[in-house]
Amino acid sequence: MSDLLAGRADMAAGLAVRGADALGASARATLVSHDVPARLAAGDPALWGPAAETAALTRLGWLHAHRRSRDLLPQLAELADELDDLDHVVLAGDRGDTLAAEVVAECLGRRVTVLDTADPGPARAALADRPARTLLVLAARHGLDRTTDAHLRAYRQAWADEGPDAARHVVVVTEPGTELAARADELGAVVLPAEPGVAGPWAALTAFGLVPAALAGAPVTEVLDEAEALTGALDRDRDNPGLALGAALGAAAGEGRDTIALVPDGTGLDGLGRWARALLADATGGRILPLVAESPGSPGATGPGVLTVGLGGALGAGVGPGVAADVAVNGPLGAHLLTWAYAAATAAVTLRTDPFAAPAAAVAGDEPDSGPPSSVEDAIEVYAPSDAPADLTGALRWLLDGLGEREHLAVTAYLDPRADAAVAGLRPLLARHTGRPVTFAWGPRRPEHTDTRGRHLQITGAVTDDLEVPGRPYTFAQLQAAQAAGDRLALAGRERPVLRLHLTKRAAGVAQLLDTAGRTRT
Repeated sequence: MSDLLAGRADMAAGLAVRGADALGASARATLVSHDVPARLAAGDPALWGPAAETAALTRLGWLHAHRRSRDLLPQLAELADELDDLDHVVLAGDRGDTLAAEVVAECLGRRVTVLDTADPGPARAALADRPARTLLVLAARHGLDRTTDAHLRAYRQAWADEGPDAARHVVVVTEPGTELAARADELGAVVLPAEPGVAGPWAALTAFGLVPAALAGAPVTEVLDEAEALTGALDRDRDNPGLALGAALGAAAGEGRDTIALVPDGTGLDGLGRWARALLADATGGRILPLVAESPGSPGATGPGVLTVGLGGALGAGVGPGVAADVAVNGPLGAHLLTWAYAAATAAVTLRTDPFAAPAAAVAGDEPDSGPPSSVEDAIEVYAPSDAPADLTGALRWLLDGLGEREHLAVTAYLDPRADAAVAGLRPLLARHTGRPVTFAWGPRRPEHTDTRGRHLQITGAVTDDLEVPGRPYTFAQLQAAQAAGDRLALAGRERPVLRLHLTKRAAGVAQLLDTAGRTRT
């Protein structure tokens, strides 16, 4: 355990933040002197400066969403009773709208199948799993993107083939008055209203984060109770976990420790880091690079520019055996969700960033044919930039060697997160060979402010068992390829280096890539 954890802990509602005071005492004093705890708890939109005030006026609903979400509970209970024969809950939507729900369900031990990729593998697997007993939750702030529309079309075809009433199988989560709400009326589907203006990871305690887990039988009332229990601490100067954590995050970034490694501590809530990563990326405008590490001892989880944060459940379990964290956050899920949102907003005050500024939108549309690969080695086609070596090992070395002092490597895999899960092992392998941070995500990417200071490795794969999109002139695989191409175009527009590796045989290609990465030295 880090010596920093020996200091006082900020505790409230069963959640404790340890180690923060040793890092953020000065930043915390400054925040208190400007009355930030009380102003944030009251939803003051002026905290982040005049440029951010207009957006903040409509984006601070997360502060009290856990109270308004209670209005959903009677309808959710009624739906659960009415649809108790539909025991396979599938959530479809853009990753920005599904991540919180996926993590909440995972942390509560409930099975929710998430479809937020156009890869045909997950779609085929979900459609093969009792479609007549499937409840499809569509989540989107406005309308359906092409991927979610494709999943809805595939399910409606499956239901038509089996005969059940399609409307009974669909629940929609969206803001009132949206295009999706109107479409839900046409489908005859139930609509559960989302908190207006609260988007992405900020929406964890709204209908976006709670409905799928609730319909899968999760005790979301307890989550709301846990968040409510923390509310009374948010305007305090002491024993305010959100203030302590936010001050530490902001102070660390201001002193050059701007990579935040989020690691599970072995006490539960293991998936929480994925959500916290997205939240910090949204809130800090690229000033913080959050990454999810497999364990505290994983490559890239520690280092001179890294703040290691352990996350876990049971308060009494501390930070778990052998965890060398700088800061430890332990407590119940609902308290975590509110604490991290408050901390992200507080860190944005310290760093003078706009927590609600959206990064540049992803590029839509297809890319012209990229031409032949620069080289082909067994199961991998290499598409290297013109200034990079053509071979696989050389291209990887070029990518790693080119990382500047303020840059990181972002790995994005346009593959099947279950069947091709082993490819995530690239993150620690590549982190071991470079002194810079390495992140990993499944495509499609969410645009981030950190895109302007990263180099990118994109991994795509051949599809041997494609899936048609009913009523559309494209397949799932073609849609996925267009998304990957759009991401490459967007990154090229920001003058970011991108190396693309295409696996002509997925299993063999993943194994080959891991072997090559393990032998690559910078």
